[in-house]
Amino acid sequence: MVAIYKEFHSKGLNIIGVSLDEDATKWKEAIAKDKLTWPQVSNLKGWQEPIAAQYKVDAIPATFILDASGKVVARDLRGAELKAKIIELLAK
Repeated sequence: MVAIYKEFHSKGLNIIGVSLDEDATKWKEAIAKDKLTWPQVSNLKGWQEPIAAQYKVDAIPATFILDASGKVVARDLRGAELKAKIIELLAK
């Protein structure tokens, strides 16, 4: 995700990380260690995280791609499929 963000952020890609952590210190350490520069949010409620419940997250990592209107257009893509979908949407 870090590489994809670096490649496409200037072209319009935005990422929001939603953590299912319960320990604030460990969560912040992971953000720093992984060099995550996009916004990160968490209520520190683990699997009781309201955003995870809203999007029916049942495993992690989970990815959701939203179009410009906020509609979920793809879910749980990885690697080449993820990059291709991002390229497709940014071309619109």
